[in-house]
Amino acid sequence: QVQLVESGGGLVLAGGSLRLSCAASGRTFSIDAMGWFRQAPGKEREFVTAINWSGHITYYADSVKGRFTISRDNAKNTVFLQMNSLKPEDTAVYYCAAHSGFGTVPRVRDEYDYWGQGTQVTVSS
Repeated sequence: QVQLVESGGGLVLAGGSLRLSCAASGRTFSIDAMGWFRQAPGKEREFVTAINWSGHITYYADSVKGRFTISRDNAKNTVFLQMNSLKPEDTAVYYCAAHSGFGTVPRVRDEYDYWGQGTQVTVSS
């Protein structure tokens, strides 16, 4: 099993920045791609960004492209999400996810095997 713990959420003014972290523990050798999803009240959980094991392949949702950056430190089993120019519509619970199948970088929630408990991000106007 793999355990994921997110941190770094909080309340920020529009235009501000936050950096989320997700620390993995357990059978981390089985992890390949990692991703971030978010879920706003009354909405489905949606894809935000994902990164492959080496960090050379990344994908972003159109809504965050140019504002968010995903990165990872494999030595520390941690993935990061740097969020800049935040907007009120970015308000959501952000979830970290890990994929254990090698060679792919999923953008679909059902393809991720492990999930964190989520961290709240609130952007006020």
